[in-house]
Amino acid sequence: MSRNPAGSSVVIIEDDPVFGQALVQRLRLAGVSTHWAQTAAAGEAVLQRHRPSLVLCDIRLPDGDGEALMARLMPQLGGVPIVIMTAFGGLDQAVRMLRAGADDYLAKPFPAQRVLDKLRGFAGSDASPASDEDDVAAVLDPAGWRSQPMLALQAELERVAPAEATVLLAGESGVGKGVAARRLHALAGARTAAPFILVDCAALPADIAAAEAALFGRDDVPGLVESAGAGTLFLDEVSDLPNALQARLLRLLEERRFLRIGVAEPVVSRARIIAATNAHLPARVAEGSFRNDLWFRLSGITLTLPPLRARPRDLQDLAVHFLQRFAKGQRSIAEDGMAALLAHAWPGNIRELRNRMERAALLADAPTLGAGDFFPERGTRQAVAAQTPAVPDQAGSEAPIVTDQDELQSLAEVREAAEREHIRRVLARCGGRIGDAAAVLGVSRTTLWDRMRRLDLSIR
Repeated sequence: MSRNPAGSSVVIIEDDPVFGQALVQRLRLAGVSTHWAQTAAAGEAVLQRHRPSLVLCDIRLPDGDGEALMARLMPQLGGVPIVIMTAFGGLDQAVRMLRAGADDYLAKPFPAQRVLDKLRGFAGSDASPASDEDDVAAVLDPAGWRSQPMLALQAELERVAPAEATVLLAGESGVGKGVAARRLHALAGARTAAPFILVDCAALPADIAAAEAALFGRDDVPGLVESAGAGTLFLDEVSDLPNALQARLLRLLEERRFLRIGVAEPVVSRARIIAATNAHLPARVAEGSFRNDLWFRLSGITLTLPPLRARPRDLQDLAVHFLQRFAKGQRSIAEDGMAALLAHAWPGNIRELRNRMERAALLADAPTLGAGDFFPERGTRQAVAAQTPAVPDQAGSEAPIVTDQDELQSLAEVREAAEREHIRRVLARCGGRIGDAAAVLGVSRTTLWDRMRRLDLSIR
């Protein structure tokens, strides 16, 4: 039996405001968390922060084309299914993208139900990965929440959960503010049975009228605020909300009612509002990009999530969890590997940890993973430094000469080199059989072909 798509998430990259809005409304009515970007740049920004169940991308976009965008993002998206949208005249390009690793295409126009069918199909084949929130939500209790700072946060969440007050969640990018918001919703008693609606303020349409319609609705079509009902409206990255919408949000907070575009009768909002930001809002207020009165309304109850580097116990729990998920219990962490993880500053927090564990699970040769598997760029830099000739510096000690040709490789270059070598070894062991190699690597044949093309690898 196919799975219900409710609870999954879709990123839509589509510049047509009418068609895009229709897709968004239909998917959200089915309980699908939907992020809509109208340009390639906005779509890339959303996908850098969210790992959806499905990417739905148009081929022709105002600032580029979907083919180049998806080719650039496929290595980061991993196993996330990609469905291409195209008009009839773009079918040849869609077929080319399928060969490069996309999973399917839809010829426009098509009913939104087709997207729900795709979601069910990918979920049924277990091809759809969990989102950022699901990754950590799966281990909310106890992994990820065992450290003293997180136990203190949990106590604060339990205290404020029954209240109606607006809550602002602060903290660095990737610390799990979305997870904390969902946890707060789950603790809210009767409200838990009502919807939890996520609004990615940074991914709202660039056109203010379209963004306003997405939030507050138009004519007889409800928006995100109304879709929350008596549940929770979560405004992620609220600092990115345009000034025009900040005024409407302020009125919503003050009056608990709003107007749909084109409708004179106000709609009462019963949803609790939770906002989140990684920005320093007082600084935004000082520079004039965020309203002072809105800041006061949002910050009545502010809870700050600590960075991962301040939570070593959680870091260890989450590292083991992610490795078990990506390696399916076939790998473990060596002592030097865990020491390196604990010593790292984690500027990307939990999101960076997950990405490093996924990469190590895919590319490492040995079943026990060490520091070099999690931080391959360090080994490359040490090797380059060791091979660089040294000359005396002004103080008489030796210092390496670094020329333009010898400059240290970027992290992307290191990843490509490691990926190229691992694919080459797997292909050799499989006798050059692409299907067998793809099965060993845990990717589809088309994805492997695309990675080989990007890495300039031939079967020979």
